[in-house]
Amino acid sequence: MSDSLERLYQAVIAARDLDPATSRTARLFQRGPSKMAKKLAEEAIEVVIDAVNGKADAVVRESADLLYNLTVLWASAGVKPEDVWREMERREDLLGIAEKLPKPVKSPKTAPTKPLPKATAGPAVRRRIVALEGRSLRKR
Repeated sequence: MSDSLERLYQAVIAARDLDPATSRTARLFQRGPSKMAKKLAEEAIEVVIDAVNGKADAVVRESADLLYNLTVLWASAGVKPEDVWREMERREDLLGIAEKLPKPVKSPKTAPTKPLPKATAGPAVRRRIVALEGRSLRKR
């Protein structure tokens, strides 16, 4: 399979400078990375829809389109197939070929809060704090 994608990549590179009027690949390069990304996303959605609907033959066809558009986007971004294969090998060494690297855990951002009144404050102080907070809300 990697040979097929390598051949596809080389064909995409060769077609990049052809006449956009006759070459879909050249037209994608002319329109830029955002158009390439849009086409890739469209093909991915089509693969998903066909898979969910149990249309294996359509999944095969749309997957070929997906790989084509992915390869065009790689070429535009300066990514070579061997770069991707190296990353896959690195991941295989870490987790095995059938696993995906986990996403890094992000710490949740918490909104700043007002400090609570001290527990030693008497009832009169607590009522005053509540009254002041209510007044500031009404001013907004």
